Amino acid sequence: VQLMESGGGSVQAGGSLRLSCAASGYSYSCMAWFRQAPGKEREGVAVIARIDGTRYADTVKGRFTISRDNAKNTLYLQMNSLKPEDTAMYYCAARPRTGGRCATSSDALQSDAYNYWGQGTQVTVSS
Repeated sequence: VQLMESGGGSVQAGGSLRLSCAASGYSYSCMAWFRQAPGKEREGVAVIARIDGTRYADTVKGRFTISRDNAKNTLYLQMNSLKPEDTAMYYCAARPRTGGRCATSSDALQSDAYNYWGQGTQVTVSS
């Protein structure tokens, strides 16, 4: 399994970016985006599951949208109204054996619930 993120970059506050995560080797029914800022713990941003939908961290709700293109086996994160506090390394992650139901689980946005990770893409938002 390989997960490869792209689309990161530098943007001014209020701007937008779209991250992509290309998955190869397998199509997982539960995938998520996490981020980690320097000196901080990795935090869950958004999750998408084939059956029970999507879930977002309160800090990004209404600004970020997670989606996937199953034909391309690619995960996306559309980020709008970016803030300096969104600056972080962003990672996509996949979680096997969920039966497509993980967005409503208590550990949906916990990093230790995910087995496979990409290498990350940097997002920097300047004020």
